[in-house]
Amino acid sequence: MLHSVLRKGLAGLALSFALATGAHAATPAACAALQAKYPDWKGKTLVNAINPHTPGYEAVDPKDPDKYIGFDIDLGEAIGDCLGFKLTYKPVTFAALLTTLASGQADIVISDIYATKERAKAADFITYSKVFDGVLVAKGNPKKIDGINMSLCGAAAAENTGYVEVPLVQALVEPCKKAGKAEPTLQLYDNNADCIQAILAGRADTYINDVNTVDQAVKAYPDKLAKAIAVTIPYSVGIGVPKDKPKFRDAVLAALIILQKDGEHMALLKKWGLDVNNFKEPDILSVN
Repeated sequence: MLHSVLRKGLAGLALSFALATGAHAATPAACAALQAKYPDWKGKTLVNAINPHTPGYEAVDPKDPDKYIGFDIDLGEAIGDCLGFKLTYKPVTFAALLTTLASGQADIVISDIYATKERAKAADFITYSKVFDGVLVAKGNPKKIDGINMSLCGAAAAENTGYVEVPLVQALVEPCKKAGKAEPTLQLYDNNADCIQAILAGRADTYINDVNTVDQAVKAYPDKLAKAIAVTIPYSVGIGVPKDKPKFRDAVLAALIILQKDGEHMALLKKWGLDVNNFKEPDILSVN
């Protein structure tokens, strides 16, 4: 009887600890069933290619430079726990994420990457987050930028190489010229931190990216930076997997569905201070 009481008490403590720390708590029975259905990855160690320069999503742990922290890190490890595999990490530039995956140097990409039809030619995606972009500017918004529109005429935009925002800015070149205005210019960098530093240094006027990333930058530099506006763009954030591994793609999708039903996905958004409106039910984007 005493043993039974102790076991129940320990189980309650374990559950409380899991909820308090954000530890992975997906339904054991559901995950066990997935591991039985998809046994190929159980006990394996897979490589996740990341661009670890997006605080809140994936970044170097300030307390331990050998570790990475963030929503995507936790989500990936929760998926791994459900399917029975562990993750190691391969940090690369954003532009190299999908080429690293396609070359076999990584097994998966969970790194705040927007799933587009063009990118889906190189990898299959399991989408898991809506996209809201923020427009980052210097405090006071001296250029009066108010979106991805004609207010960018004559402005210098700092962007990550390969980001979807690059062609959106480029598409404004001709309209600005026709309106007799200076065309927008682009400065391309390898990570978010360098884009933000370009504004801080006065080299660039704006940086357009995921609204949570922009909010984090404003929080870090409240006296120097501001969010001009948030805009919606027609993409979703996705997990990239090799196109020749549809079974793995389906396994990741199934694990993500379990994590969402159990509330862990939403709990991780809150843990990392991300907008819960980013939550979306998962889907597959695949282009032949």
